[in-house]
Parts: sequence; C-alpha cells; structure tokens
Amino acid sequence: MKAIRAIRRYFIEAMHGIFRNFSLSLASISCITITLIVVAISLVLSYNVENFSESIRKDVTVVMFLKGDTTSEDEAKIKKELESIENIDASTIEFKSKMDTAKELKEGNDVFATTVDSWTEETNPLLDSYMFKVKDIEIIDKTVDEVKNLSFTKNKVNNINYGEDIVHQLVVVFNTVEKICIVAVVALILVTAFLIANTIKLAIYSRKREIEIMRLVGASNISIKIPFIIEGLFIGILGSIFPIFIAAFGYTSLYDFFGGKLFGSGLASLVSPTPFIYYVSGILIVIGIVVGMIGSYQAVKKYLKI
Repeated sequence: MKAIRAIRRYFIEAMHGIFRNFSLSLASISCITITLIVVAISLVLSYNVENFSESIRKDVTVVMFLKGDTTSEDEAKIKKELESIENIDASTIEFKSKMDTAKELKEGNDVFATTVDSWTEETNPLLDSYMFKVKDIEIIDKTVDEVKNLSFTKNKVNNINYGEDIVHQLVVVFNTVEKICIVAVVALILVTAFLIANTIKLAIYSRKREIEIMRLVGASNISIKIPFIIEGLFIGILGSIFPIFIAAFGYTSLYDFFGGKLFGSGLASLVSPTPFIYYVSGILIVIGIVVGMIGSYQAVKKYLKI
C-alpha cells in the first residue's frame, strides 16, 4: 500500500513538473515530435523499398524450353525432377505448351495476330516450356546448374533462360539498397535519440535549483530521480502522438490514393497499411518513451550530480 502511494505521488509530481515548466517541456515534446516524424518517414520508405525489392526477387522466373521430340511422359518426368531440387518452389512449376505461348503472342500484339492464326500444331515454330521460380535468388545460378545436370534435362531441354545479367545486377542493387536503408534508419534513430536526450537534459538542467532544494529538505536520490524519469516517459509519449497520427493516417491516405501500387505496377506494390502502421506506431512510441526516460535519467545523474 505504501509503495502504491509512493508511485502515485511520483506520477503526480511528474505531471506537476511538466505543467510548472511548460515552456521547457513543450520544447522537449516539439523536439521529439519533429525527429520522430523524420524517423517515421524513413521507416515507411525503407519498408516499402524492401517490399519492392522482395516483389522483384519473387517475380524472377526461369524458363526452360523443351525439345520438339519431348513426349508427355517425358514432361511428367522432368517436372518430377524439378520438384526434387530444394531451391525450386514446387508450387510455381508450370508447363506451357507452344500453342499456349502462341495464343499469348496473339493476344499481346496485334502485329503477330495474323501470323499466329496461320500456325497449326505442326507448323508452330515455338517450343513447349517449363517455368518455375526459385526460393533464394542469391543462388539461382547454382540452381540452374543443378537443372542442367538432371538426367532428362540433358536430353530433352533445348535452352534455359532467366536473364542472367539482369538478375545479377538486381541482386547487387537489392543488397545495396537494403544496406543503405538499414544504415539510414539506424543512423536517424541514433541522431533522434541524441537530439531528444540533450533537449530533455537542458530542460532538467534549468531546474537545478529546484533539485537542490529537494535535497536540502532531505529527499533521497531515488525520490528525486523517479519523478523526472516518469516526466521523461510522459514527454516521450506526448511527443510521439503526432508522428504516429501522421504515420497512420498519412500512409493510409497515400496507399488509398495510389490504390496500393506505384505506377500501376504489381512489382511496385506498397506495403498494406494493416498491420504495417501498427508496427511503425509501436516503434515510434517505444523510441519516444525509451529516449525520454534515458534522457531524463542521464540529466539528473550526470548534469546535476545527484
């Protein structure tokens, strides 16, 4: 019961401290708000860039063209062998006949329509093919080599195409973008923590006389520190409210405006607002609270020599 009364008193003192020194508290809250808005924007950008990269990674398709004398029995055996390779996503293995390919050509380009209409099963110059996607694009070369060494592949496959040069460039770009995003977000969070902590330290340092009086009347170090730490917690929460509002409603509006896709492309799909905005909001409020409390604690401990 005594502990509950003490905690209640600490919270009341913290609230009084905020309102008694409203201008300084407002400066700390404003600093948190501005820096957390920057962090929110960075998080939104980095998550979506990563989502774009992942979408393109998943869309890389390997096309394996079969020889003209391949029978339906051979096709079934080839599919079974493809399914045995660990890095191939078995659910994406798809057989496409040369007539299906011709039909796609006809529907996709009016120039080819007349020519394609004149083709029969025998005169169609295209080849049957198998298409599949890999689980890990980083080892796509190794996976294609495995496919080439399959027993049926050696005899029944004409060619395997997956845009080697482009894929390699994409892998390099993806890795670079991911590292840049991670470094940028971490750097921004560290800068944010530094700015917020120092603003709170200045706010508390200006109240040095108040703390000295508390010590003179016999207040213990803990009873002095705790209200300031709780005050830092409240400042962190208040400072994170507006950035959370911007992140939640701003991103949702942006998502709805673009229909969830940039440039109308499925590869440039935006991250769905739910539960994404909850993750971002959680990160922002945690940063605000942790930095606010740490900044207050360090100010009382270091600057005021408690």
